Amino acid sequence: MCANVFGALKSLFRKPFDGGKRTMDHGSQQPQTPQTPGPFPGYTGPQGPYPGQHPALLRLDEVQREIATLGPQVCSYSGLQSDREYKRLERELTRLLLEVDKVETEGRPELQQARKRAAGEVEGLLRYLEGNATHPSRLAIEELTQEAQSLLNEGVVGPFRQGQAQDAFEISEELVEAVQDVSMRLAQVKTGGNVPLRKARYKALTRVCAVQEILEGRVRTHMLALPLSDDTHEAVQRINQVMAQVSGARCQEVALLIGLSGRDSCAHLARILTELLVELDALDVSSNSAVRNYRKQVVEEINGLLKHLDLEGEGEETHRYDLAQNDSIREIEAIRGHVSVLREEVLRHGAAGQGTELQGLLTHLDQVDTGRNPCIREARRRAVLEVQALITFLDLWEALGRRNPGPDEPPPHVAVWRVLASLCNLQAQVLGFDGKRADKSYMVLEELLTKQLLALDAVDPQGDQGTKIARKQAVKHAQNILSYLDMKTDEWEY
Repeated sequence: MCANVFGALKSLFRKPFDGGKRTMDHGSQQPQTPQTPGPFPGYTGPQGPYPGQHPALLRLDEVQREIATLGPQVCSYSGLQSDREYKRLERELTRLLLEVDKVETEGRPELQQARKRAAGEVEGLLRYLEGNATHPSRLAIEELTQEAQSLLNEGVVGPFRQGQAQDAFEISEELVEAVQDVSMRLAQVKTGGNVPLRKARYKALTRVCAVQEILEGRVRTHMLALPLSDDTHEAVQRINQVMAQVSGARCQEVALLIGLSGRDSCAHLARILTELLVELDALDVSSNSAVRNYRKQVVEEINGLLKHLDLEGEGEETHRYDLAQNDSIREIEAIRGHVSVLREEVLRHGAAGQGTELQGLLTHLDQVDTGRNPCIREARRRAVLEVQALITFLDLWEALGRRNPGPDEPPPHVAVWRVLASLCNLQAQVLGFDGKRADKSYMVLEELLTKQLLALDAVDPQGDQGTKIARKQAVKHAQNILSYLDMKTDEWEY
């Protein structure tokens, strides 16, 4: 699970670090014989013979078995220093370090070396634990999580706890957009391939995205209307009561998912919602189609909430956040490879009917199953932007080729087209760019694109509506090229 970590620790301790799964070279538990291989055969010291292993080695073997238990826990820990689990792991590792320090070596080099090796492995785990919990990316994940908590506490959870019924206030589109912005920034946090950081990012993302989906559904449907009065049918009164409970459950679920509720659990809320489904199912509404449809609406609302309540254990399975072997990621990468071939073809030989093929790739990307995984969503979004960047370049290149200006064309309009021609040339360079932000060529491209924006800003349309529209589109195109250049160099990984 932690191959990169083990490789680093190997260089430190000159032995492959495997989280303590191996036994120490001197640690065989079988009775020693003169032919037993290994660096530490049965020891006879000045105090008299010891049968089998030296007691110091037996104690170090016990420590090694404890390392074998703690190693995988440390390597998969994705929390912060303030978390209870961090303190437990730190306490256990510190205890092991003290235990190793108490082992008497009697001045013998082989025993000193064995003790030093065991201490080194424990210290390596301590460093790894602390390094991940205090890594800048881990702190960035926590900061974004707290930002989402603050937004939702102010916009949803707080009003509900103050006694406002949910139908007394509306979830604004501004709140939905703010939460969406947090999820986008979370998806772009760099992990450097570090498994605990990937795990932390994924767990935070799944919760923020689930809340985002709940809020978006609330904005779309507002609140399920109560279209029927209680005297319409004997079951309507109870359906209305269930709907009121569902409204409260929605706020509780947001609080649970985003970490604003320390008392309840997702499992408890899921049981309550399931009981409501059972109660609705038992109502006899067969004689009234309007009431039957109303009940169906409420059932769909409950099911929409239930699908997000399985997240408490989400992120514990490696395949959910370590996506190198994920089928959807492979599909996306295959499409990106195809786009790369088409891009190379366009830049070398010009447009030759690639537009239809690129549109087909966009359709293919739209059909990729993201499995509610926000990291796969982000990978797909980036692949879509790569395809769109090539399509817009081809569109502009073809538009410039078809351009046939008349003698009466307004000078401001000519100026906009002049900038668009420069942008076409710069976009070709951006499409072919394969460097980093620190590269001089990156800075040159960024500066030239900024100059084109300034040139467009200086164009005076002189009241011509066509020039205004053309300038606005050119500004957007320049900004999109800058954003694409930024995306190409932000070193994001799954």
